[in-house]
Amino acid sequence: MTLPSLRLKANADRRLRAGHLWVYSNEIDVAATPLGAFAPGAQAILEAAGGKPLGVVAMSPNNLICARLLSRDTQHVLDKSLLVHRLNVALSLRERLFDQPCYRLVYGDSDLLPGLVVDRFFDILVVQIASATMEQHKDDVLAALVQVLKPRGILLKNDSAARDAEGLNRYVETAFGVVPEWVALEENGVKFEAPVIDGQKTGWFYDHRMNRARLAPYVKGKRVLDLFSYIGGWGVQAAAFGASDVMCVDASAFALDGVERNAALNGLTDQVACVEGDVFEALKQLKAAEERFDVIVADPPAFIKRKKDLKNGEAAYRRLNEQAMRLLNKDGILVSASCSMHLEEDNLQNILLTSARHLDRNIQLLERGAQGPDHPVHPAIAETRYIKSLTVRLLPNS
Repeated sequence: MTLPSLRLKANADRRLRAGHLWVYSNEIDVAATPLGAFAPGAQAILEAAGGKPLGVVAMSPNNLICARLLSRDTQHVLDKSLLVHRLNVALSLRERLFDQPCYRLVYGDSDLLPGLVVDRFFDILVVQIASATMEQHKDDVLAALVQVLKPRGILLKNDSAARDAEGLNRYVETAFGVVPEWVALEENGVKFEAPVIDGQKTGWFYDHRMNRARLAPYVKGKRVLDLFSYIGGWGVQAAAFGASDVMCVDASAFALDGVERNAALNGLTDQVACVEGDVFEALKQLKAAEERFDVIVADPPAFIKRKKDLKNGEAAYRRLNEQAMRLLNKDGILVSASCSMHLEEDNLQNILLTSARHLDRNIQLLERGAQGPDHPVHPAIAETRYIKSLTVRLLPNS
């Protein structure tokens, strides 16, 4: 395959040589290689200003990030062969880490497969494609997954907003075999079923696996509140780890049906209760009812999706955590999480400190958590690190 060239301006190769994978439109020598000459999804040979090849890139010519490095070897274009190789490399890490085949198998740029996410649920795979290049090689992606993993079914869950910027339609379809509405998984020894077709994202959030495992020593014999519970990832595991009772709060009746389903799956129906409604309103009502909890998990959706949302988003995190603290018993534990990439961990820590001081309470920071190793961070790409989880102990001001 003969690929066209994409030429960088002078010195624009420094960041890439240092390990980054993204090329920005203002780094391109558009006089030599106009971006308008490339179709979305095309592949090209990236060149330094002097013409030296730097690797193969996937093109998104209409976006600020106009190209992403696929390989530093110009002989390795994106095709089934490269996909099989990268999938095997990704698989070798996950098989080393986990005793059950339930994990994020591919995490985009971090696994050198930009625009591709694959979650594994035993013999069912859920695939998200977010780039025009991966979409054009969808058949190669599917063929490679079948060859490497021999799944029973593959679902293409291509309904994310990320596709809009690439000019791609949104759709959800079974692309191979049979995919049921709810699929089995196991996490930290607890059984679940996830709604991969109609649920959020791929149906499950493997990214907090290690943080949920760390609940165990805190919840035994305790009363637990799980806010923004979705289908019970935190709450059902808390019950499985020995919590005396767990209350799961979510605005989605569909999600809470999942909580009940997963509680029953583990014989925990009597320990787990559900409250449907807006979480902030539910917190007010619980406070008015003088309810108290020993452990509270606050793991909301991203309040800060873009940098311009930072101020309002930080205010929302402060409001959530402060209201949660008001419901904690003396010597209570709060697990405060954020999936907002734009919220730095130190900012979340400061929000917790400020909230505690506003209530005239002291806090101890017990644990810091991040995304699990099946969501590896690319050290040159800050955007690949997004999960924060802080476990704090709330103490009287004395």
